[in-house]
Amino acid sequence: MSGHGFLLLDASGVPRGRRTDWLADRLRDAIDRGALPPGTPLPATRTLAAELGLARNTVTEVYRRLAEEALVTARVGAGTVVSAAPPRPPAPARSTAPARVPSTEPSSEPVDLATGVPDLGAFPRAAWLRAERVVLDGASRADLGYPPVAGAPALRTALSAWLARSRGVHAAPDDVIVTAGVTGALSLLAPVLLEEGHTTIGVEDPGAQGNRRILDYWLPEVTHVAVDDDGLDVADLRRQATDAVVVTPAHHYPTGVVLSPERRRALVAWAQEGERRLVVEDDYDAEYRYDRRPVRALQPLAPDHVAYVASLSKTLAPALRLGWLIPPRRLHDRLVERRWATDLGSPAVPQLVLAELLRSGALERHLRTMRGRHRTRRDAAVSAIHEHLPGLRVTGIAAGLHVVVLLPEHLDDEQVAARARDAGVLVQPLSVHRGRPGPPGLVLSYAAHPPARFAAAVAVLATVVGPARGRSGTAPAPRRPAPGRAPRAGSAAR
Repeated sequence: MSGHGFLLLDASGVPRGRRTDWLADRLRDAIDRGALPPGTPLPATRTLAAELGLARNTVTEVYRRLAEEALVTARVGAGTVVSAAPPRPPAPARSTAPARVPSTEPSSEPVDLATGVPDLGAFPRAAWLRAERVVLDGASRADLGYPPVAGAPALRTALSAWLARSRGVHAAPDDVIVTAGVTGALSLLAPVLLEEGHTTIGVEDPGAQGNRRILDYWLPEVTHVAVDDDGLDVADLRRQATDAVVVTPAHHYPTGVVLSPERRRALVAWAQEGERRLVVEDDYDAEYRYDRRPVRALQPLAPDHVAYVASLSKTLAPALRLGWLIPPRRLHDRLVERRWATDLGSPAVPQLVLAELLRSGALERHLRTMRGRHRTRRDAAVSAIHEHLPGLRVTGIAAGLHVVVLLPEHLDDEQVAARARDAGVLVQPLSVHRGRPGPPGLVLSYAAHPPARFAAAVAVLATVVGPARGRSGTAPAPRRPAPGRAPRAGSAAR
């Protein structure tokens, strides 16, 4: 293919520091929407660089990224070509459905803005395979046996160093317990808290529905603590009869607010007032920040009273089911004992691969790439919402993988979400994350969708929200889905 007029790209107005991300996003989008079908040869790096006025190494880096994401393949004698698309599962039979605005991709599947995941098409496949090859080439017999219940030593050492450097966490390798995501960490921690005498735990309100369900399963009572623009309301926490609380201080789910410095100090003071008091710090979406400086973890301020939990679900992919828990040392041995009694720990090989990604710097390089890509998608998402839903307030945009759109007070967000589902768009009503009544809204996850696809979904959403905005009554009752369908994981599930 000649580079002349390739995709009508124009790099003249792109800032120099953003050109690599810009070109990578344009090519991914073209592949996503079918403008570059499988088998299409891409221009030679020298040709495309000359046409766009870019440095050749910029184009070379873009092609390398796309190859790592399995979007293109370099073939001897044929240059770089678009890879074959993975086969799609057959579409399920559908009954007569409500009118739908066509999506930008040929699929009858709904557009899922409810499940908060990163752009899984950008998973660093080549880097993961390289790390796995290094691990397997050097694996000893012991490496392939049963791993220590608390986790592979190589990973615990790598996590200790990385978390100290990136999040300011104070933890020796022996303090780290590898878990099956944040879900696994909470499921491990809750029964140990019950054994210690905790019968109640506080959760943020609004707050992650998934976390609340796990805790409600294990503990007799879950109490709701108000969240405002400064994060968790510690004064409200003091009014609750609890000695434990789960908090997302760096990026609250779902509102996106940051726990203010004053509230951080007040929360630490609350925790240190009682020997058994515990703050469970869910370091949600801390890696993805766009318009604000990094917020250090709470854990180093009170390591004897903070249990730090995080996972790879938003960093790499939820399919890996890898996370970590750094508890106060008084709880460590009991947690490891319970993990042994439950499942003997997490699979060893993925742990060793992650340790190699951390050791080599590949994970941090991937995160730098994804911050730029997700920022571009965040900008496009906010623009689409302002275009199709003008006048509605959008919050939580400074970091993370989702935004919140606040609806007029008279609307029922669960009914709006149900009608959107019938029209082919899955969204989360804000009310499902509340324990007390509050303003209606929708949680929209944007990171997994090319901008054109997200904009098309928001246009569908506008046809649902628009007719109801001027009415003082609730939206008409939606057509209910077929019975027997299991609920989807919420966007905070990790």
